[in-house]
Amino acid sequence: MLVFTRTKHRAKRVGEQLVKAGYRAASLQGNLSQNRRQAALEGFRDGTFQILVATDIAARGIDVSQVSHVINYDMPDTPEAYTHRIGRTGRAARTGDAFTLTTIEDAPMVRTIERLLGAPLQRRTIKEFDYTVPAPKRDTEFARPPREPRQAGKPERAKKSATTAGSQPQKVASPSAEAGKPPRRTGRKATAGSTGGRARLSH
Repeated sequence: MLVFTRTKHRAKRVGEQLVKAGYRAASLQGNLSQNRRQAALEGFRDGTFQILVATDIAARGIDVSQVSHVINYDMPDTPEAYTHRIGRTGRAARTGDAFTLTTIEDAPMVRTIERLLGAPLQRRTIKEFDYTVPAPKRDTEFARPPREPRQAGKPERAKKSATTAGSQPQKVASPSAEAGKPPRRTGRKATAGSTGGRARLSH
């Protein structure tokens, strides 16, 4: 069985969920090293893995004739991508089935695919599935955890360069020094990307 997802992060997550559910599954996506990609492909070809979860880009070049089912976990972006996906099953005079999980938002793409194929697609509902539950927000389940803020390195380097070997911070006389009070240091500490006294954060 070959399962298609839209993003590499979702391919990884779906593959992990299938393994936890007891299936022999692997994912094929862009973050894998070449060795791991090759191991996933070879394991899918020789039957070590029952299910391979992949993105459209990662699935290019897959030539496995014994794919019995193609599951579109996500609706493809174009009707051409749809025909390319389902063409992975039913090869070499074999039969195969292709299923696509859809929502109301996918209805326009379904009609576009039907016009390309020149025939209507069969609709099916799953008896055990509760269709009254509202759909989760898009990609919320597969969203990345927030990144930790980076520590600014440039101000530290600027601070070090200002106090090189043998140099001393300069002191500027102020009106308080003339009154017998100890002088105060003046000057602003350099801040990378600061403007108008406010630090600018870059993403």
